[in-house]
Amino acid sequence: MRFSDTQRLLTPKAAPLSDAARLMRQFNIDGPLLAGLLLICAFGLAVLYSAAGESIRLALNQVIRLCVALVGMIIIAQMPPDFLRRWTPWGYAAGLILLVLVLTTGDVGQGAQRWLDLGIRFQPSEIMKLAVPMMAAWFLHDRSIPPRPGQLLIVAVIIIVPTILIARQPDLGTALLIAAAGFIVIVLAGLSIRLMIALGVLAVPGALLLWTFMKDYQRQRVLTLLNPDSDPLGAGYNIIQSKIAIGSGGLFGKGWTNGSQAQLEFLPERDTDFIFAVLGEEFGLLGVLALLCLYIFVIGRGLYIATQARDTYSRLLAGSISFTFFVYVFVNTAMVTGIVPVVGIPLPLVSFGGTSMVTLMAGFGILMSIHSHRKLLPH
Repeated sequence: MRFSDTQRLLTPKAAPLSDAARLMRQFNIDGPLLAGLLLICAFGLAVLYSAAGESIRLALNQVIRLCVALVGMIIIAQMPPDFLRRWTPWGYAAGLILLVLVLTTGDVGQGAQRWLDLGIRFQPSEIMKLAVPMMAAWFLHDRSIPPRPGQLLIVAVIIIVPTILIARQPDLGTALLIAAAGFIVIVLAGLSIRLMIALGVLAVPGALLLWTFMKDYQRQRVLTLLNPDSDPLGAGYNIIQSKIAIGSGGLFGKGWTNGSQAQLEFLPERDTDFIFAVLGEEFGLLGVLALLCLYIFVIGRGLYIATQARDTYSRLLAGSISFTFFVYVFVNTAMVTGIVPVVGIPLPLVSFGGTSMVTLMAGFGILMSIHSHRKLLPH
C-alpha cells in the first residue's frame, strides 16, 4: 500500500453538509452572521409592535421592508469583492449627484430637504453610508499602508464633500455618521498615534467652528443635553421622558406591551429614535443586555470577517462596516440615555424604517461576500 493511500485512510472524512448549510454556502451566506441579524430583527419586531400601540399594520410594513432588505443582502452577497471594488467610484459619483439633486429638487419634510422621489421615495444620504467607506477603501487599496500625508488629504476630500452636502439638508446626525465611517477606514489603514492626537487637538476649534454653522434647534439640543430640566416641557421633554421610561423598567421590565410611558404616549418618537426606551421599560435591564449581546456578536463576527479578508480593500471595508455599525448602536443608545445630544439616529434593525434597514443589510451582504472570498489558509 502506498503512503498516499495510507494517509487518505487515516485522514478523517469531513462531516457531510446539511441541505441548509449547502444552500447557504451556495449563496455565500454566512450562517452565524445571518443568525445574529435575524435574532435582532425578531427582537426588534416584538418591541416595535408594542411601541406602535400594537399596530399590526405597522408591524407588517416592517416585515415587508425586512424581507426586501434580506433579498438585497443576498443579492449583494453574490457580488465578488473585486466586482464591488471596480464599481465603487461609479457608485460614489452617483451618490454625490443624488445629494446635489436633493438640495435642488428634493422633497421637504419636517423642516428638512432630505428625500428624492424617483418613483420610490428615499434618502440618498443612506447610500453614502456605504459609498464613502467603499470609496476610501478603494483609494487606499493599491497604495502604501499606512497612507502618506498627501494620500490622507485626498481621502479627507472624499469624506468631507458628501458630509457637507448632507449637513446642508440639514441632517447633521447622518453627516457625522458618514464622516465617522470614512474616518474609521483611515484609522484601520494605520493612522499614526501622533496624527490621531493632533486631530483630537484640532477637534476643539473644529467644534467651535461647527457651532457657528449649526441651526438654532441643533444648538438647543446640545444645551438641553447639559441641562434637560431647563425646559422640561419643550426641548428637554424627549430626553426626560426617555430616562423615566428606562429607569422605570428596573431589572425585569413591566412586561411586553405594558409600558406606561410608551402606551400612554408620553414617550415621543417611540417607534423610531426612542424605541430603545420602550425596550428598557418593558423588558428591563435583562432585555437591554440581551439585545446588546446580540449587537456585540454581530459586530464581533464582522471584525472576524475583516481579519480573514484577502486584500486591503476588503479588509478596510469590512472593518469599517463593522465598527460603523457599533457607532450606530452607541449613538442611539447614548442619545436615548442622555449621554449625547439627540441627533435622530434610529436603533439599527429595530427602529421602524425602510431605507436605513436596506442600507444596513446591504452592508452585511458585503461582509458575506468578503467572507465567501476570504483568503485560504494552507493545510
